[in-house]
Amino acid sequence: MALTVTRCDLPGVLIIKPPHFADHRGFFMETHHQERYAEAGVERVFVQDNHSRSKKHVLRGLHYQLTRPQAKLVFVISGEIFDVAADIRKGSPTFGKWTGAYLSDENKHQIYVPEGFAHGFMVLSEFADVIYKCTDFYAPGDERGIYWADPSIAIDWPIKNPILSDKDQKCPGLADAGAAGHLPVYRA
Repeated sequence: MALTVTRCDLPGVLIIKPPHFADHRGFFMETHHQERYAEAGVERVFVQDNHSRSKKHVLRGLHYQLTRPQAKLVFVISGEIFDVAADIRKGSPTFGKWTGAYLSDENKHQIYVPEGFAHGFMVLSEFADVIYKCTDFYAPGDERGIYWADPSIAIDWPIKNPILSDKDQKCPGLADAGAAGHLPVYRA
């Protein structure tokens, strides 16, 4: 069976539903297959997998790496999240725009977030286990963030008072990150 792929309003961002096979024992699905995903538009090679567990109303993000950008393939193995990709590439025709998707263990959807986009998610279930594959290694000194409630991006988060880390509470807005030279540059 083929992947079901939905292209989002932001170029390069994809919602993917891998086929899964269920019977009385449970289910089986491939969460990534290099050749099939390349045919669907995800041609990048992933070098690192991450697993995040968070409780209800936690918001993680909006994160990105500046000089070592990471594309991400995100999916949920337990619970439900609202996942967001925001185009923060200076000079992009969709600069400052965002798209979101509900990902859960029930719908088995994935989101592909290309390099140059900020990424974040909010947990809607009691807990959520989120897996995301990355195209470059985590580089702590290169990590950046954009304030989750920046009015210039105006993300319509389903929860208005999330639980945030100290680091995420202190992220700059998009304009301040741009003024500091901390935004990726769009390459057509």
